[in-house]
Amino acid sequence: MDFMISIIALTSALTLAAVVVMYFKLSAAIDRRAKAILNATENQFRQIEALLAVYKESDITHALPPTRGWAASPDFLRNLSILIGEKKPRTVVECSSGTSTLVVAACLKRLGEGHVYSLENDPEFAEKTRAALIRSGLSSWATVLDAPLKQTILDGWQGNWYSTDNLPPDLNIDLLCIDGPPGIFQPLARYPALPIFAQQLSTPAYVIMDDSERDDEKTTICRWKESFKYIETHHVPECEKGCTLLRIAGLK
Repeated sequence: MDFMISIIALTSALTLAAVVVMYFKLSAAIDRRAKAILNATENQFRQIEALLAVYKESDITHALPPTRGWAASPDFLRNLSILIGEKKPRTVVECSSGTSTLVVAACLKRLGEGHVYSLENDPEFAEKTRAALIRSGLSSWATVLDAPLKQTILDGWQGNWYSTDNLPPDLNIDLLCIDGPPGIFQPLARYPALPIFAQQLSTPAYVIMDDSERDDEKTTICRWKESFKYIETHHVPECEKGCTLLRIAGLK
C-alpha cells in the first residue's frame, strides 16, 4: 500500500511539475504574442499619423497608391517630405518610381520650383506612375524614365543596374532618393547609385535611402563612407524599414 501511495504521489508531483512548466511556457508565449500585437498596433498608428502628415504637408489632393508591401512606407515618405521642405532641392533623382515620386513632385510643386527624375526598370510600373502623376496634376514636376537594368561594372561591384541613357547628362543633383532596384536581382543592388552619380552631385548633396535596416543596405552605406571623404550621417526619425540620410560635401 505504501508503495502504491508513493507511486501515486510521485506521479502527481511529476504531473504538477509538467503543468507548471507548461504554464510558464504558455505565459511566455502569450507575453511575446501580446508584445508583438502591441508593437504592430503602435506601428500602424505611426504609419497612419505619418500618412496624414504627408497629405497635409505636401498639399496632395488625390489619393496616393497603397503604401504597404514593396511601396515606400508612410514614415519614409514623411521624412522625405520634411527633407524637401527644409533643403529645397531643385533637382531630385530617384532610383525607382511610385508613391514616393508623387510625394516628391507634390513637395516640389508646393515649393514652386524643382523637378524629380525617376529611374524605373519596369515599363508597366513606369506607365502606372506616369498615369498617377497626370491624375494628380503633377506631371510637369516629375519625369519617369524607362531605365532597364543593364550590365554595370564598377570598382568592387558588378551586376545589373539602371540604364541612365535617358537621364539628362548635365544635371546637378541636390537630392538622391534610393529605393531600388529590388534586392532580389543581386547582392548590394543599390550600391551603384552613389558611385554612378558622384560627379553630378551638388555641393552639398543629400542622399536618402529606404530599407536601410537590411544587411545589404547597411553594407552599402559602409562602403560609400569608405569612398567619400566628406560624408555625414544625419539623424532622421525612425522608420519601420529603416531610413538613412547622408550629407555629401565632397569626394576623395
